[in-house]
Amino acid sequence: MDRSQGVLAARLAAVDWRGLGVWLAVIALALVALAMSPGFLSPRSLLNVLRQAAPLGIVATGITLVMVARRVDLSVGATASLAAVVAAALMRGSDERIVLAIGAALTVGALVGLVNGFLVARARLEPFVTTLGVAILLNGLNRTLTGGTAYGVLAPGFRRTLNAWWGGVPAAVVLLAAVVAVCAFLLHRTRFGRTLYLTGSNEEAARLSGVPVVRSLTLAYVTSGTIGAFAGIVLLARYGISGNLIGEGYEFDALAAAVLGGATFEGGKGTVWGTIGGVLLLSLAYTLVLLGGLSYHWQLVVRGGIIIGAVTLYALTRSRR
Repeated sequence: MDRSQGVLAARLAAVDWRGLGVWLAVIALALVALAMSPGFLSPRSLLNVLRQAAPLGIVATGITLVMVARRVDLSVGATASLAAVVAAALMRGSDERIVLAIGAALTVGALVGLVNGFLVARARLEPFVTTLGVAILLNGLNRTLTGGTAYGVLAPGFRRTLNAWWGGVPAAVVLLAAVVAVCAFLLHRTRFGRTLYLTGSNEEAARLSGVPVVRSLTLAYVTSGTIGAFAGIVLLARYGISGNLIGEGYEFDALAAAVLGGATFEGGKGTVWGTIGGVLLLSLAYTLVLLGGLSYHWQLVVRGGIIIGAVTLYALTRSRR
């Protein structure tokens, strides 16, 4: 009997309660939205919610990899903005240049991630301040390139393709699902993912055990930067113009979503599925603001409140541990 109780206790301890809780909260908000708008749970309406949430979901998925390793990346919003400008500048209104433009934008994201990885992993600089500095640098570079205005000409086929519905599903949702599937596989089914969890749980022990901590952290940042640039491409297709602020604020929403989904700033915890639950929670909260007939400014109030709530939840969880 004692053994069975011990096994049960171990299984309960292994359950990601925060990740489960955020999905229960998503269901609760969806029911509230249904009460406010009877047609909210129609397939097309739900797909539109997912389409709106897709860029944030893409960014948050990349940040989760970094947070699992007890690091943070505040440069993803600026990376998304710069990638969008680079893609628009290289596209020059020609469908034949779409692949080149997207490839260059993703390369920019990977290079930003490589710089972050070098500074944080190898030089061992403080990640919060360092990636914030990189974000400011990127914003300055972006404004220098664009002069503070919309820049570049998009190819007609670019927006037509990325704003289309593929097999009855918005293209942005399909792309989000692809990013989630790849990152979930990397984090939960590969040695790289296990290394990130080990690093986040006890970095010194991981080093002493021969775990390639620096290489894994660098790769995590490169992945986060590339995914941030990919989100910038999705945003570029949505808005139709590139600009300095296209990715503004996404880094903080992504952090909030990851924390709501079970990740912590202490590392070693977090899942892609929990993060996506956090993204949907944020998106549904914004949707409720609109359904209530409130202005966009109230979305900012709700956003700030949820971010404060996420940090409070993290603090409470930490104190209980």
